[in-house]
Amino acid sequence: MALLLTYLKCFLVGGLLCAIGQVLIDRTGLTPARILTAYVVAGVALGALGLYQPLVDFAGAGASIPLTGFGNTLAKGMRKAIAERGALGLFTGGFTAAAAGVCAAIVFGYLAALLFRSRDKG
Repeated sequence: MALLLTYLKCFLVGGLLCAIGQVLIDRTGLTPARILTAYVVAGVALGALGLYQPLVDFAGAGASIPLTGFGNTLAKGMRKAIAERGALGLFTGGFTAAAAGVCAAIVFGYLAALLFRSRDKG
């Protein structure tokens, strides 16, 4: 039962974040790229203020997988690097924290491009 509750919390929070993005696409003149950028910036801001981590603790992957979670990862990496290296950590912390995820995205994207052929939709 506890596992089902974990899945439910993950689905609801992740779904809410996606629904907010869809509403912004449908109801505003914002482009998807601007909305995605706003999600990353919101994650950085909420992570820097310490407000995003309780959501990650509550919803797990439902909060850490969307782009707001990527922004939170950048903020956590910067905070940690600043504590360890001082002002230099401001420039290196985000890259260090997000390096594994970005590398995985590149590698799996490349593998998908090798395995599947793109076709015209028409």
